Amino acid sequence: MIRYALRCEKGHDFDGWFRSSDGFESLRAAGQVTCTHCGSAQVDKALMAPRVAQSRDEAPDLHSPRNDHEAALERLRRHVEENSDYVGMSFAAEARAMHEGLAPERAIHGEARLEEARKLLEDGIPVAPLPFRSRQRAN
Repeated sequence: MIRYALRCEKGHDFDGWFRSSDGFESLRAAGQVTCTHCGSAQVDKALMAPRVAQSRDEAPDLHSPRNDHEAALERLRRHVEENSDYVGMSFAAEARAMHEGLAPERAIHGEARLEEARKLLEDGIPVAPLPFRSRQRAN
């Protein structure tokens, strides 16, 4: 497999994985390589930096944010985890109980199936998805 940095005619950058260079070319010629942002089929390879193997002493730091967006998400995650209780898959039941006055109100976070979250919103219970997975389930 080979990874290419790609760019469409409108300047959108994205990545693609292909079996080979010839595989990329034949798919592109058939109009099957399209921009992930706008759908344009006029796509070319973008300039890529070569991948250089690192020594074991220079292993990448996989725990530090790579950019400002990741840093902001990490700050949000830390704030949520420090200021709310993790309730796991009981999130929908806990949120409903608090809304109906059957449980004391408090800040919570956890998981809910899509249909459970949709039902909470339909019933006027204010919930919102978080843009990250809980550390408790991150294995």
